[in-house]
Amino acid sequence: LQGNLDPVALKARPEVLSRLVRETLADFGQGPGHVFNLGHGITPDIDPEQVGLLVQTVHETSAQSRLLA
Repeated sequence: LQGNLDPVALKARPEVLSRLVRETLADFGQGPGHVFNLGHGITPDIDPEQVGLLVQTVHETSAQSRLLA
C-alpha cells in the first residue's frame, strides 16, 4: 500500500505533522508492505525541516512497531 498522507499536512505545526504520520502508520497496521508516501508531490513552498520531520517520524515509528511485533 502506498500513499495516505495529504501533502497539506506538511504545512501543519510539527507536533500535528508527527501525530498525522503516526496515525497514518497505525491505520495501516502491523506487517510489511507499506510504502509511506504523500498523496501528491511536495510543493516548493514546503519547509525542508517539515520533510525531515516526516521522514524521521516514519523511521522512528516503524522501528518501534517492528520491536513490538
